Amino acid sequence: MTATVIDRNAEGLRRFRFGAGGEGNRDEGGARRFVRLAQTAEEYGYDTFAVPDHLGNQVGPLAALGALSQATDHIRLATSVLANGFRHPVILAKEATTIDVLSRGRLELGIGAGWLKDEFDRAGLEFGTPGERIRRLDEALTVLDLLMRGETVDFDGEFYRIKGIEGAPRPRQGPRPPLAVGAGGPRMLALAAKHADIISVATGSTPDGRMKLSDMTIEKTTARVERIREAAGDRFDRIELNWNIAAVVLTDDRVAAAETALKALDQGYPPTIACDATLTVDDVLASPYLAFGTVAEIAEQIREVRRKTTMSYVGVFPTQMDAFAPVIPILREE
Repeated sequence: MTATVIDRNAEGLRRFRFGAGGEGNRDEGGARRFVRLAQTAEEYGYDTFAVPDHLGNQVGPLAALGALSQATDHIRLATSVLANGFRHPVILAKEATTIDVLSRGRLELGIGAGWLKDEFDRAGLEFGTPGERIRRLDEALTVLDLLMRGETVDFDGEFYRIKGIEGAPRPRQGPRPPLAVGAGGPRMLALAAKHADIISVATGSTPDGRMKLSDMTIEKTTARVERIREAAGDRFDRIELNWNIAAVVLTDDRVAAAETALKALDQGYPPTIACDATLTVDDVLASPYLAFGTVAEIAEQIREVRRKTTMSYVGVFPTQMDAFAPVIPILREE
């Protein structure tokens, strides 16, 4: 994935890739269901299965990826995304390259600054200011990049001080597994443009983790991509851009579905979206983060998102995996 050869179509756009996400429960049965979910994603034709990183009712992401490296065959394995403040980059680099070896070169390491303060507080971990979290992530990405290449690292930074640590084991992928960074705000977008092979172009979020409705329009998304382009400079063409669709609704009447969605939003549903703006039906139907219509209409909507933004790596949330699966064969070779 970090090679310079990029698979593009006749229009010069990156070919589509598709990612599914997973969550798991604490209990043994939940963990087993989590493995089956990844196997189902592989059967559906998703390219990547990603594990989130929270301290609540779900599996541990690194242990889960270790298990999935043996329980799956070819689907790529990702974290979406690790909270940097939960792990020291020296330890994370070793765990990551071990997973890459076990999976025969299928790891995509996603990492972010951490955003859910309540989790840090309950765990007794320092959260820090937004600026501190971004600077800490900047250092962590620098260290991860070097260690996952198998280099020996001496580093004296604001947050990490490392003396003569050699990256081991050497990863299966060369020169290292790809680094993915989720970003929505200007500073995080600039940081991702500096370090990442893959950028998940996210909406802004409220302090309690809800997606901002105002950031879900195609216009706001295009503006975030332009910020990445400006910050990345010559690197931009080597960066793969991802986004995650929050809702997939298969219907023969997409306009009526959009109207229903707007009414539900007015009533506070789903609770994962913060209604900080008033959108029109056209806004909803053009949004990269909402997919309403027939399978063919959703496929065309995704093509249009790629044409306007260059984003090509499509992700869906766990509850949307089944609904989105029929779209994959339509877009697979595009």
